[in-house]
Amino acid sequence: MNKLVFASMNKNSGKTSIIIGLGRALKMKIGYMKPFGERLVYHKKRLWDYDAALIAGLFDMKESPEEMTLGFEYSKLRYMYDEKQLDKKLHEMAENMGKGKDVLFIEGGKDLRYGSGLSLDAVSVCRRLKGELFIVLDGDDDSILDDVLFIRNNISKEGVKPKGVIINKVKNPADFRETHLDIIKQAGLNVAGIIPFKPELNYLTVGYIGYKLFAKTLSGESSAAGRSIKNIFIGATSAEAALKSPLFKKEDKLIITSGDRSDMILASLDKNTSGILLTNNILPPSNIIARASELNIPLLLVSQDTYQAASQIDDMESLPTKDESEKINLMEKLVKENVDLKKII
Repeated sequence: MNKLVFASMNKNSGKTSIIIGLGRALKMKIGYMKPFGERLVYHKKRLWDYDAALIAGLFDMKESPEEMTLGFEYSKLRYMYDEKQLDKKLHEMAENMGKGKDVLFIEGGKDLRYGSGLSLDAVSVCRRLKGELFIVLDGDDDSILDDVLFIRNNISKEGVKPKGVIINKVKNPADFRETHLDIIKQAGLNVAGIIPFKPELNYLTVGYIGYKLFAKTLSGESSAAGRSIKNIFIGATSAEAALKSPLFKKEDKLIITSGDRSDMILASLDKNTSGILLTNNILPPSNIIARASELNIPLLLVSQDTYQAASQIDDMESLPTKDESEKINLMEKLVKENVDLKKII
């Protein structure tokens, strides 16, 4: 069984998306674990990592997301395990998650340092489990070169030589190859792939926002998962003033407004609207809900006020859900076209 450890220098570099793309492209039986969780999800009195739940669902794994993560808190893990017990538990998890699988993907935390206080950072986990380390890099060209030299000068001193790097979210792949690829190779790093930037992977969807805000869906539930949001309009003005705004006319927009703003909601029910987030836990009149249902436009109801809801959305990471088939298919396509699978397996 191949044990592939994926780490990143920065937060939100795209490790999970690359693992999803590889899992689908390799056509092998895959397992997954994320020893030190960071994207905590609490649902029905159960705790799991969002990435673990996503991959378990996408690949129909029989293992539960809770089994794929040791924990989320430093203090709790220190209390539960000493160094020897933690090492034993880590090996047990790898054996259970990898049983009957061709490949076991092991995902590190939000950056290369995360979990170092428990020796659960990606490099330490890789060394303990005798896995193969891949590091995902992103950012501007200069920061990527900084990361490359840092990896060359520091990671190998930890007793783990990275098997390869994957450069993700590259704005101009052809220019990057011509300008920087030789420098990276001279640093002794194997480039397994250069993946171009695709803005659609960074768009939030109505369904994801509803999930994160614990919203009640009043209409358009069937279409919410696939509706991307490219623009956000705060409906705090009159409908007449909103209709004059250029932003209000843009496509794929989310309208955030109070549930008692019937004029704003009615003005927003058009083909350019991805969804409408109704705040303050105020239900609009039934005829408006019926009209939104006819047009299959999602209406989401939340208890937060408009400012709170907008602030929470502004802080959200753009993470895929298992129902976003277009995003998932794009991840697979990007990996197939831009990653040398022979350098992975």
